[in-house]
Amino acid sequence: MQRFVFKNKNNITFLSGILIIIGILNHFLLGFNNLTEVLFIVASIIGLLPIAVQAYASLKVKVVSIDVLVTIAIAGAFVIKNYEESAIVSFLFLFGGYLEQRTLNKTRSAIKSLSEIAPDTAFKLTEDGEFIEVDIDDVDISDTLMVKTGGKIPVDGSVISGSGYVNEASITGESDYIEKEKDSEVFAGTILENGTLTIRANKVGEDTTFGKIIELVEEAQDSKSEAERFIDSFSKYYTPITLLIAVLVYVFSKDIELAITVLVLGCPGALVIGVPVSNVAGIGNGAKNGVLLKGSELIKNFSKADTFIFDKTGTLTIGKPQVVEAEFFGDEKYIKDILVSVERESDHPLANAIVSEYAEDRKIYETSSTDVVKGGGIEAEVDAKNILIGNLNLMESKNVEINEEIKRLLEKYESDGNSIILVAIDKKLSAIIGIRDRARAGAKEELQKLRELGAKNLIIFSGDNQGSVETIKNELGLSEAHGNMLPEDKANFVKKMKDEGHIVSFVGDGINDSPSLALSDVAIAMGKGTDVAIEVSDVVLMNSDIRRLPHAYGLAKKTYGNMIQNIVIAVGVVIFLLASLVFSSWMNMSIGMFVHEASILAVILNGMRLINYKLR
Repeated sequence: MQRFVFKNKNNITFLSGILIIIGILNHFLLGFNNLTEVLFIVASIIGLLPIAVQAYASLKVKVVSIDVLVTIAIAGAFVIKNYEESAIVSFLFLFGGYLEQRTLNKTRSAIKSLSEIAPDTAFKLTEDGEFIEVDIDDVDISDTLMVKTGGKIPVDGSVISGSGYVNEASITGESDYIEKEKDSEVFAGTILENGTLTIRANKVGEDTTFGKIIELVEEAQDSKSEAERFIDSFSKYYTPITLLIAVLVYVFSKDIELAITVLVLGCPGALVIGVPVSNVAGIGNGAKNGVLLKGSELIKNFSKADTFIFDKTGTLTIGKPQVVEAEFFGDEKYIKDILVSVERESDHPLANAIVSEYAEDRKIYETSSTDVVKGGGIEAEVDAKNILIGNLNLMESKNVEINEEIKRLLEKYESDGNSIILVAIDKKLSAIIGIRDRARAGAKEELQKLRELGAKNLIIFSGDNQGSVETIKNELGLSEAHGNMLPEDKANFVKKMKDEGHIVSFVGDGINDSPSLALSDVAIAMGKGTDVAIEVSDVVLMNSDIRRLPHAYGLAKKTYGNMIQNIVIAVGVVIFLLASLVFSSWMNMSIGMFVHEASILAVILNGMRLINYKLR
């Protein structure tokens, strides 16, 4: 019975509405009063069915829900033979639920659209050397797949052969076409706009970046913020109290219709739905625009953040430093051979810059006993020699002589905004290399948008020298710049800012600086879709583009503000209805239920505005 009623709830709603309309038309046009009464009775009974079933389900788990209040109100109106009121109240409650569900489904459009993008099939290379179309579940890691023009890339993988341009909007929120060729990475759910690619599957199914995005957005939309948890807890007590007040009204007034009206007017429906719909719509907007807000809880903190701290490399800069100056003291070719032999084993951006600059026609020596010196650089044994590659602190700690002339040269390199790499062979300084990263295009304008949205402090951190960081600070108009920072220095600074009462957002690459990310109120990763970035942060900017940050910040502010608006609307309507009941003569059950359902729709529609939010 319960399953049948729920399955046909919409049909019951519209049948109830049709009966009420026929009854009203009959009353005014034909005048068969008995028929009108019968139609209202039938409409009341069938309309009450799904509401009563839901009320029973709530009481079974010891929860006095809104359905319980409405069931008692409709049954009471029926008992006192106010069939018109009972029919209209049941229909309005059911119809409001129908509209509520439809509009809530629209707020979840981000999940729906993401799911529709997910590929269902793939062209897989068989043992016969032919590509055949298979179900996506039949694709395994290391399988070879082919994607043609207009096709969806089915897995995360690397290009084996072919070339083409890929639309990565499903991952990054940007519809720019990205050129792909041999060894390029590709992501599931992206679209090959032209060309043909043969790819090797590295990640499949839910393990792909796209699969993780869908999973995270689903989890975020189902999560509850502190405000939602409070309202859920509040409603558990509010609803029984409303029922108690209605009983007391009847005891003192002996007016059962008045008591029933109190039940209807006191329903907290708009209050219960107002906060979740704002959060769901805000998170959905973010997903559509390449911003992952990982849950409702962080939205409040993010909206109130007044301090943004940026890790320099890869956030405000493009993350691809280049060698711009160098001095060698000794056999330049040999020093470069040694340098490349050591640095080619590192994935640090500065090491990559050195390898890119000097790798051509190098003799590669076997490297042994490599030791990473925290906050300093690398110590290694190469060609039976002790090799030091790192900053000035490393050289001084290892007793490498730095004379006054070298110090003046270092000051010049630093004043030019370079990150400085020193090379020592057997404790003798052999090279000074100046490496410089460039600020991201448009970063200054985006930082200004953060200020306009309410950010008071824009701070840059780096392990590079102070001169290098000051150059970026002056170029981008930041508040503060701190160089020569070790991971613990960064974490201590974050803690200090929080102790001073600031709400801190730390923006990094999601891999380094994990203590700072963990300590910050909001951890923001310039992710480029990496697994680590998705896992460790509160907010992920999927295209690693600083231009997404103001949108994310503005969206959080708008979402939190929208949530407050919905609470005000919900509470205001209940106060208005109860005041109207006390101080006016026109308020009744039907009008109260109509206003009650209208308030639910009002908060839903208000929340849905967030779906189309764009930063001005």
